[in-house]
Amino acid sequence: MLKLRNVSAGYGKSEVLRDVSLDVGEGEIVTVIGANGAGKTTTLKTLCGIVRARDGSIEFDGEPIANLAPHAIVARGITMIPEGRQLFPFLTVEENLLMGAFKHSARAQRRERLEDVLTLFPRVRERLAQRAGSLSGGEQQMVAIARGMMSAPRLLIFDEPSLGLSPLLVEQMFDVVRRVAQSGVTVLLVEQNVFHTLKLADRGYVLENGTVTLSGTGAELLDSPHVRRAYLGH
Repeated sequence: MLKLRNVSAGYGKSEVLRDVSLDVGEGEIVTVIGANGAGKTTTLKTLCGIVRARDGSIEFDGEPIANLAPHAIVARGITMIPEGRQLFPFLTVEENLLMGAFKHSARAQRRERLEDVLTLFPRVRERLAQRAGSLSGGEQQMVAIARGMMSAPRLLIFDEPSLGLSPLLVEQMFDVVRRVAQSGVTVLLVEQNVFHTLKLADRGYVLENGTVTLSGTGAELLDSPHVRRAYLGH
């Protein structure tokens, strides 16, 4: 479904990614793990057209998408749930959700899509009339994910979905990601909670200093001495 080959990208004169290659197959949960500053978010922003790829190729369903405008990439079926949620705090939860259905194909069926999303997220249904800024951190993250689902994505990208959540809410958040995948949406997940992420993921990549240094199934990476030493403290 998604292929990156030898992608390099950065900001100004600074190169952050160097020859990054990875694959996401349809129906998979794929994760990218790494320390702060490794280039994980830059990888996602390059995929979504926010950061320009300097070299290499990015394909989605066999079609090149490198350096398309972000709205054009969303129209292809790729949506990112950004770090920090980035909701509209003074709008209601329902208004935030409907903002997620701005692409033409989703807008035409936004009420039907809203009902599907609320079935997947019953807690969000209970909060429709509240202002988004009044919700707890966990509830806001649920709304952010539900808003992403409103665009009817084929590939949903998560950037640090458990950031700032309590341990109990972290468990719930990974359950939400699992349910999203079970609904038929392919998932690419960047997350610093390495243990939970690798338990959930079909496959993963380790990104260090802007380069992929290791890849394998989630189970293989959990058993990797390097991953256990560098990211799990074992």
